[in-house]
Amino acid sequence: MQQIRAIISNYLSKIHIPKSMTISDVLEILIIAFLLYHLLVYIKRTRAWSLLKGLLAISVFILLAALLNMTTILWIVKNIASLAVLAMIIILQPELRRGLEELGQRNIFSSFFGLDLGGSAGRELSDQTINEIVRACTEMSKVKTGALIVIEQQTPLAEYERTGIDVDAVVTSQLLINIFEKNTPLHDGAVIIRGNRVTSATCYLPLSTSTKLNKDLGTRHRAAVGISEVSDALTVVVSEETGKISVAHKGSLNTDLDQAQLKNSLTLLQNKKEDEQEQMNILQRAILRRRGRGTEDV
Repeated sequence: MQQIRAIISNYLSKIHIPKSMTISDVLEILIIAFLLYHLLVYIKRTRAWSLLKGLLAISVFILLAALLNMTTILWIVKNIASLAVLAMIIILQPELRRGLEELGQRNIFSSFFGLDLGGSAGRELSDQTINEIVRACTEMSKVKTGALIVIEQQTPLAEYERTGIDVDAVVTSQLLINIFEKNTPLHDGAVIIRGNRVTSATCYLPLSTSTKLNKDLGTRHRAAVGISEVSDALTVVVSEETGKISVAHKGSLNTDLDQAQLKNSLTLLQNKKEDEQEQMNILQRAILRRRGRGTEDV
């Protein structure tokens, strides 16, 4: 025990503690704390959280090895450290890419300087377009016609548009219903809407691998959540099995929406003055109140 205390005292004696702190030091601490907090919050939402807990356990083991002067273990750790870092980058490549994408979607510069670096001009839906989308989804819901409609926001969806067929037409309920009509050439896949125009149909989207989704959900719903995980797009889904309408945004899926709730979610999406998460919270609270009243779902 005395040997351990001596080793700890030896390490602590090497730590440099400044006699005074400046404003720059305080600012640096705040920035590091802010970045570390948001990094941990992001990691907790990914599979990297389990890996982080494993790394903490290994770190404790290495610390004990250092305190007890286990030279062989320390030599092994020193020689495999560089390979371990490379392995972590490869394993966490999807999470790292998604984190950088989320950072780019926050539009930090535009929030400070009022610049439209995301090219959002012309991407907002008009009231007429919102009404056409709601009307089409309501009609398809009644006859259980499956539909997958992606509404582009700040994140460009050009790579997914290239997987489909160019349409470039004004959004109308008749057009959307005709595209998703069963046994038609364009019904399979997703429709992408930019602004007030349908840009492409039969597009392939990435499927979500989230374990939080209901196992009963089909490919359309997983594709809707998948595209919402890699972009800020809002996706409307009409189930072919039940006819129920769902909306996916920012990795979350709100199901069993009626006509008014669908219109509300599309309208909130265009309100750039509101925080996006607060918008989704408003919609979720409205759904919970409606379910509490026992109203019949669409």
